[in-house]
Amino acid sequence: MNFNVTKMVFLFFFLVGSCFPISFAIENNSSSLAGQAWALSSESMPLTSNIFVDIAKQQNPAVVSVSMKAKPRKTSGQFRNPGRPGQREQFRDFYDKFFRQQPGPREDNTPRRGGAGSGFIIDADGHILTNNHVVEGADKILVSLDGDKEYTATLIGTDPKTDLALIKINREDGENAPFPYLRMGDSDKLEVGEWVVAIGNPFGLSHTVTVGVVSAKGRNIGAGQYDEFIQTDASINPGNSGGPLINIKGEVIGINTAIISGGGPGGGNVGIGFAIPVNMAKSILTDLREKGKVTRGWLGVMIQKITPDLAKSFSLTDKKGALVGDVIPDGPAAKAGIKRGDVIVKFNGQEVSNMEQLPKIVARTTPDTDVNVEVVRDGKSMSLNVRIAILKDGEQKVARGEAAVDPLGMQGQDITPELAQSLNLDSEEGVLVSDVTAGLSAAEAGIKRGDVITEIDRKPISNMVQYNRSLGAIKKGRTVLFLIRRGGSTIYIAVKIK
Repeated sequence: MNFNVTKMVFLFFFLVGSCFPISFAIENNSSSLAGQAWALSSESMPLTSNIFVDIAKQQNPAVVSVSMKAKPRKTSGQFRNPGRPGQREQFRDFYDKFFRQQPGPREDNTPRRGGAGSGFIIDADGHILTNNHVVEGADKILVSLDGDKEYTATLIGTDPKTDLALIKINREDGENAPFPYLRMGDSDKLEVGEWVVAIGNPFGLSHTVTVGVVSAKGRNIGAGQYDEFIQTDASINPGNSGGPLINIKGEVIGINTAIISGGGPGGGNVGIGFAIPVNMAKSILTDLREKGKVTRGWLGVMIQKITPDLAKSFSLTDKKGALVGDVIPDGPAAKAGIKRGDVIVKFNGQEVSNMEQLPKIVARTTPDTDVNVEVVRDGKSMSLNVRIAILKDGEQKVARGEAAVDPLGMQGQDITPELAQSLNLDSEEGVLVSDVTAGLSAAEAGIKRGDVITEIDRKPISNMVQYNRSLGAIKKGRTVLFLIRRGGSTIYIAVKIK
């Protein structure tokens, strides 16, 4: 009996002694891996329990509420809403959603408050960056600082193409104290998964702080040809428009501009918001400050994306580059010898990976400078010297094959993969109607924002290049037959060109 007890005790200690070194080694190994992971994350982004508290305290004073007043205007009360019956507009700016008018025409003789958004001070003199749509059409701009101190502000410069505006606080007599301001970081160094903080005035709730991460970079949401938005899940809502998106170093890396709205009357955040990269703002800041507008370069070509079939037809090894669908007569490209069918693969030493990239590179180029453009023609590479011209407002529509306004009073654009996914389109073929002007031919005939044009006069339309060619050959007074894809069905609409 005693022998059996002794035997069992001995066996117990033998098993414990054998297992302990193993468990100890595993524990040590886990601690080592955890330590390495923490060292890696803390080295690149030192996150402490109070980091967001510190950011809120330090950066809030430089974030402002921006509101404006404008003279009365007659409006039909119609809201821009793409799409199929019952479909809500997904890509909405904060301003339009929160301060839309009630249905029905209106006109009065009293100033109306046009709405409000956010902004942030960028220097001690009181210059403020915000969205253009927050102050567009303003007769009077009001700025409220942390603590409800209110000033009037002067509009210094605007850039509708990027939806950015620069305003400046009007100091009171005898006031010369420096304003608090935010540092601007480098959005090119931003990584997906980084922590970010949004500060603004959602639904009029001033200096609201929300936290999230960078969900994606370089998003094209169909807002314009310079789209390269930062996507974030930091909660941003109507009223945040123009406010800063801040990294955990306390630097501004984006300007909050758009959201995918949720259901219900408030149209609030569903975890998908978009911010303009701060580097885009920095690149035009000098022009806004000194000229009040932005000067951009102009190449003078219509371009389109390269599909696998097009790549094969043009003897290309891949889909990189921008296919020249048309060349504007007497434009910079035409003078340099660029031809229809050329594929632009490099511009001024910078590789052109896709169609969307080229307009942004060209726009950043100083006008009246000579650049080297590398193209592929008939399977062979060649270099051409091009003198870049100034992009004028009337020439923007020929900068690329999208966002062109035609005589029918509607705006069309190519369908990107992101647009196709967000609008639940089953194909990227055709031209998306992004806006329709009330009272003109297209609207009167029944074409709506969100429609997809697939044919003009029984001829297929795959992109903006074909669209512009078809309309360019039609004379005034003619009736044009459009085949429209709307929702899950197609309809014919006849439109008379006036």
